[in-house]
Amino acid sequence: MFGIKEEIERRMMTDSSQEIVAQMSAMATAYGLNVLGALVILIVGFVVAGRVAAFMQRALGKMNNIDVTLSRFLSSLVRYVIIAVTVIAVLGRFGVETASLIAVVGAAGLAIGLALQGTLSNIAAGVMLLIFRPFKIGDFVEISGEAGTVQGITLFVTEMSTGDNVHIIIPNAQIWGAAVKNYSFHATRRIDLAIGVGYDDDLNKARETIVETIISDQRSLKDPAPLVAVSELGDSSVNFVVRIWCASGDYWPLRFDLLKAVKERLDQEGLSIPYPQHDIHLIKSA
Repeated sequence: MFGIKEEIERRMMTDSSQEIVAQMSAMATAYGLNVLGALVILIVGFVVAGRVAAFMQRALGKMNNIDVTLSRFLSSLVRYVIIAVTVIAVLGRFGVETASLIAVVGAAGLAIGLALQGTLSNIAAGVMLLIFRPFKIGDFVEISGEAGTVQGITLFVTEMSTGDNVHIIIPNAQIWGAAVKNYSFHATRRIDLAIGVGYDDDLNKARETIVETIISDQRSLKDPAPLVAVSELGDSSVNFVVRIWCASGDYWPLRFDLLKAVKERLDQEGLSIPYPQHDIHLIKSA
């Protein structure tokens, strides 16, 4: 009896061990397949993300209106989106409730977006600036009351240097919603001058002198032709409006030189540029 009892116990232990081993083997097989599938999804996801990002950057780089900074940003954004989808798919292989995870991530993203509202608005404005390009690096612009040469355009800010070499950083959100004056956009610009001569001077001679001074400078464009015309009869002078077209880069040098040259030519021709003056009449009472 005692031997039979031991045999029964031994067989029960053997059956239990075999059942445990079978369960462990089944679990190992199931989780092993899940782990293997997860690894395959990860590898494929990262490879696809890298290739799609590289393809998108090359495609955007061939477009003339897309800046390099913007193409890199968009390609990186696509890459991270694909990686995020890959991670969610991997978690789904292990039975994680991806719907609730997506909801949590969405809520966290909303909270982060509200906290970084100003930063995100700068990024959105930077993307629009890089797409539509109202100005480019090297242009002389006036934005939000600040004038200077554009030194750099990023997704967050635009950097400028003023004429006296002061560095200015303007958030992109302030630029996109403001008026932008781009003085370098066109190849030519017009110089407007106001020059007055005395009432006793010969107006035709004064006009011819001014015109000759303008056309003698090679930086003054012949087309459109310069305009010199009487604009008003002032308190103490007859005023000419002078309009000259030139290359955008010659605007300030030509303006300064013409003012000096016109004054010197008028002096040589005996034509005066009168000072503002008032005539005072004294009446002697009886």
